[in-house]
Amino acid sequence: MTNQIHASDLSEREKRLLFWASFLSLTAAGVGFAFRMAKGGEYGEALGLSNQQVGEVFGASLWPIALTMIGFSLIVDRTGYKVPMIGAFVLQAVSAIGICMSESYQSLYLFTICAGLGHGIIEAVINPICAAVYPKEKTKWLTILHAAWPAGMMLGTLVIITSDSLFEGGVSWQMHSLWMVIPAVAYLCMYMPCKFPVDERVLAGVPYKEMLQQVGALTAALAAFLMTYEIGNQVFQLTDWFEKPDDWFRISLGAGIALGIGFGLLVGSLGRPLFFLMCLLMIPVATAELGTDAWIRNLMAPVLTGYAINPAMALVFSAAIMLILRVFAGGVLKFFSPPGLLCVSGVFSAVGLYWLAGATGAAVFVAFVLYAMGQTYYWPCILGFTSERYPRGGALTLNTVSAIGLLSFGVIGAPILGAFFDESIHESVVADAPELAESATTDGGFMWMTHKKIDATKAGEFAANLSEAEQASLAEVYSDSGSAQLEAGRGALKFAARFPALLFVVFGLIALYFRSKGGYKPVILSEE
Repeated sequence: MTNQIHASDLSEREKRLLFWASFLSLTAAGVGFAFRMAKGGEYGEALGLSNQQVGEVFGASLWPIALTMIGFSLIVDRTGYKVPMIGAFVLQAVSAIGICMSESYQSLYLFTICAGLGHGIIEAVINPICAAVYPKEKTKWLTILHAAWPAGMMLGTLVIITSDSLFEGGVSWQMHSLWMVIPAVAYLCMYMPCKFPVDERVLAGVPYKEMLQQVGALTAALAAFLMTYEIGNQVFQLTDWFEKPDDWFRISLGAGIALGIGFGLLVGSLGRPLFFLMCLLMIPVATAELGTDAWIRNLMAPVLTGYAINPAMALVFSAAIMLILRVFAGGVLKFFSPPGLLCVSGVFSAVGLYWLAGATGAAVFVAFVLYAMGQTYYWPCILGFTSERYPRGGALTLNTVSAIGLLSFGVIGAPILGAFFDESIHESVVADAPELAESATTDGGFMWMTHKKIDATKAGEFAANLSEAEQASLAEVYSDSGSAQLEAGRGALKFAARFPALLFVVFGLIALYFRSKGGYKPVILSEE
């Protein structure tokens, strides 16, 4: 125990070096994400991939993050922080070089998984590092740390756009995949001389079992359900070992509950109820934030028509707002507690999303700014709240809440938005192209919900039997740029506004709860 380093043992220079190395590591992950956002269609076309395969490659960069975050949270206090970060660098470098050399879907998918695993290790390490280095200002510094994510997306997108404009014919997607290596090498060099403080849970002598008890049966059941569902989906999609059951969602839910009960009996705890609630709230947080981001580029494209501006700049615009607001989070947090700021964020997000659903012209920018302001503080403030209120959970509680957010979007948030989107398209087609609706309508469902949707294959067969003039008329209603698609996209945004409205109510009640208890106060282990 005598070789343990406390944050107070570090000089200000050592703290800054550690923090900015962590910042750069997340920046590198953001650059890789920007590449997949900007070049997915290009490498899909070059390698002859279907849209579904492009989506699967994109998903391969996300689901490993959550699994690695939870897994490493269980061992990072014992391995230390430096070795995992070296491993994260190796995975990111292998990913970038491997993607550059990929000539098939299989290799592209495999090396993208490497990127997701590296990103997950980074998140599992830098969050507890930041909390350990700044134990009295966790929310402030975690928010500033997570400004690295929009910084990476901005940097990656701008580098891609700029380099493509400087060279005739642009730069190949293979070369663009290597941009992530530059910040990755930089953070590795910065980390090598660093001294790493131990987590405050370890320093305070909180037993490992008590860390597990903070999670308990409730949160373990939720995490186990999401991981079981997602891992199963990957197995069903990528192999022919098993056929996916029709009720896979319910089977996964049952397996998650069983595993949660087993975990709870093993550690002797249901977990902390408010922490479980925060994990549940990550479902609407991830749905409102990640789901809307998928539509921003399409919504901004018609607004930018005639201005010779790349629609991808919408992502830069969004990231710039988040970056600036997160960097100056310290000033904002002087006026709000984390629950209070989360409540206010719900208002901005809900108003911005609802307005964005019907806005045109310049009003889209105004509505978008409101939305971006609202989503800025969700993720880092929830991390800060978790770290400040549940320090006995150490890295596990801190990373589990974030991992559940990532998993829940893919398992629950995206399918809900997709089901609503499909139903909206069907309603538009019924109204404007009833013959197509009669020929191509099929049933869809998610969880216990069912809905009607248009089957794309049947729609193609129906259109093939029409004259060119009739096909052109049909395309005005049902196509990637048709009225049904546009109206469904706007409807999805209006539907998504319900999630931040819910967050406003729940976080407001949490803020009032703490106010009734004398005000929000972080839990300091050394003072207990």
